[in-house]
Amino acid sequence: MRRSAVIAATTVLALTGLTACSGGGGSAESTSSAPSTTPGLSTATPTPTTSAGGPTGADLKPVVTRVIAGGFTSPWGLVFLPDGSALVSERDTARIKRVTPAGRVTTVGQVPGVVPGGEGGLLGLAISPDFDQNHWLYAYFTSDRDNRIVRMKYSGGELGTPHPILTGIAKAGVHNGGRIGFGPDGMLYAGTGEAGLRAPAQDLHSLSGKILRMTPTGKPAPDNPFDNSVVWTYGHRNPQGFTWDDDGRMWASEFGQNTWDELNLIQRGRNYGWPVVEGKADNNAYVNPVVQWHTDEASPSGVAFAKDAIYMAALRGSRLWQIPLNGTHAGQPRDYFVDKYGRLRTIVVAPDGSLWLTTSNTDGRGVPHANDDKILRVELRPRD
Repeated sequence: MRRSAVIAATTVLALTGLTACSGGGGSAESTSSAPSTTPGLSTATPTPTTSAGGPTGADLKPVVTRVIAGGFTSPWGLVFLPDGSALVSERDTARIKRVTPAGRVTTVGQVPGVVPGGEGGLLGLAISPDFDQNHWLYAYFTSDRDNRIVRMKYSGGELGTPHPILTGIAKAGVHNGGRIGFGPDGMLYAGTGEAGLRAPAQDLHSLSGKILRMTPTGKPAPDNPFDNSVVWTYGHRNPQGFTWDDDGRMWASEFGQNTWDELNLIQRGRNYGWPVVEGKADNNAYVNPVVQWHTDEASPSGVAFAKDAIYMAALRGSRLWQIPLNGTHAGQPRDYFVDKYGRLRTIVVAPDGSLWLTTSNTDGRGVPHANDDKILRVELRPRD
């Protein structure tokens, strides 16, 4: 394992007047960008934690124990079903595949209406908290005119007809967001990109550059901060991953442009700064990231929480980041699997406590290896 320079939130970068990114910008999902102008500096301090259940946080290290399955085309979303198997979306084929823990893969259907292109296509998946009763499967995808969230029945191994619950999210070749998931409160959350247009991220009347919170039918959730709106937070560039810790706090990854990628603690109604600032601003109008990285070390997509740490999959950085947490504070991040498996997209906690981690080498920006793309099984083991 090679530890890269991690940048705790220490540097101000005002972006007013910065030229718009081309082709997604330095950290959209690309493999190259302008180098950071600030040398690596780490001010985070280790915060190892333990619990009655054994070692946690910085006391653990992720270890890949096996390849669960391979041969996927640009896998993106991954959710577990009550029977312990998973459903995986393929961005560019619009197919959903079922994967058992033993690695058996079957195609359950192809979602109609998906129009792949650039970073768009069939993206995130979520299942209803009451899936055993209603069998609702949710998907975020790019259509011929927008990004949208739909739900469809999944029963008897087959997909039903998609029913849109939220439409009109701006689409583009880059910055489509795409992650969805149900929170501890039973509400559906979605991360949306600003579609490369920058200004809509600060516009509360736009769905772009936001984290959204809605009921299972797509209506504004109770207690949302803005009247009759699904907007939960704003000022985002392209949040592609979020998760909740054991105390119900929401954490989200954020693609920066050319300098800072972020891990943010998501707080109701707050402004996360884009495009006015990238990274830490030290301005009360904007929320500072808890941790920030140079874009060549991250370009973060999926995140998961397990045993007092955030695990963050990095695309351009081609590594898995572990960020120990102590309440709302982060300890020293560590990186794993650097350049070993290529680009990493999605990470999810499995029913058995392991992590399922997907590669993303067939997405047009990676270099595919044999049997790519893969789902890797990761165990958290005590550090030597």
